[in-house]
Amino acid sequence: MPLKLDFTTHTLQFTFDAGTSRGVLKEKSSILLKLYDPSDPKMFGLGEAGPLKGLSMEDIDDLPDIIKTLQSDILPVRTPGAVEDAFHLAHQLVPSGYPSLRFALETALLDFMNGGSGIIFKNSFTTGSLPIPINGLIWMGDKDFMLKQIKEKLDAGYTCLKLKIGAIDFETECEILAGIRKEFGPADITLRVDANGAFKPAEALVKLERLSQYQLHSIEQPVQAGQWEAYHVLCSRSPVPIALDEELIGVEQKAMKAELLDFIKPQFIVLKPSLLGGFMATREWIDLAAKRNVGWWMTSALESNIGLNAIAQFTAEFPIDMPQGLGTGQLYNNNFTSPLFISHGFLNSGQANVWDFRQLTFDK
Repeated sequence: MPLKLDFTTHTLQFTFDAGTSRGVLKEKSSILLKLYDPSDPKMFGLGEAGPLKGLSMEDIDDLPDIIKTLQSDILPVRTPGAVEDAFHLAHQLVPSGYPSLRFALETALLDFMNGGSGIIFKNSFTTGSLPIPINGLIWMGDKDFMLKQIKEKLDAGYTCLKLKIGAIDFETECEILAGIRKEFGPADITLRVDANGAFKPAEALVKLERLSQYQLHSIEQPVQAGQWEAYHVLCSRSPVPIALDEELIGVEQKAMKAELLDFIKPQFIVLKPSLLGGFMATREWIDLAAKRNVGWWMTSALESNIGLNAIAQFTAEFPIDMPQGLGTGQLYNNNFTSPLFISHGFLNSGQANVWDFRQLTFDK
């Protein structure tokens, strides 16, 4: 059946000012794709393209023109017959340099193939039998705000916390970590930190030595991306295991991915499908990491529940041996009602029929 593609923009409103080392976020826009057969427009697949300003390869303002070109390419296309067909079709239709758009088209194709019910991958997570352990995300802010978040996450049953650091005074951040460790040992609470490139290479090792006394699981991206030599040294000498995040963005060729892992030798990589080029590209990172004994976990990149749902289902396609970064669905006032819910530090999937898209009006 020939398919048709429509799209719309949805601006998500944060429930609070979300602080990062790159600034404070109050809202975040995504472009949503709707894929359907014109003879039965009530059954459709949805996908989300949500570039992050200053981080993603693409700019959201450029996507409408690319999608309009894509619309003429989609019309002659018939429904793919298998997951791999959908992956390759999205890769073929979306030009290089538009990773979140590839992710969105993959998601829309797979959703449509599975009947438009929000089932992207059929597995034990989608049936509700396998909840996914997740970390509780602690956003940057003043000390009281961060301590308030920590208490809320601990009261909610999380056993893994991830703290954004690098925007306030380093001594204050160390005080917060020390306070957690005074009450909870590493057997009780796993601590991760994410510096988002806030440290200068010359000071990074000293700060990592200081952070090591808090028995951290890992630190994400201590220095800015693109400094392979600095990361090579840090990963070999740091007392805190290092996880690469932003470093992976824009590395599209398999040979370059392998070269990065072989040279830097990170302990972990953090995978964000919408920033890395979709599911097929992310799976390539997983395969390369497995061959090198590099650990990984999946993280959403501030998507709405549409994108988060797809990433969570994809995550469940692999053995899960540590908490994932999939707790961002609660960040917005105007997110979509979905089957996703969090209980005691686990992301769960409930009844698919609770999806609510009445907020959406698609452009033809």
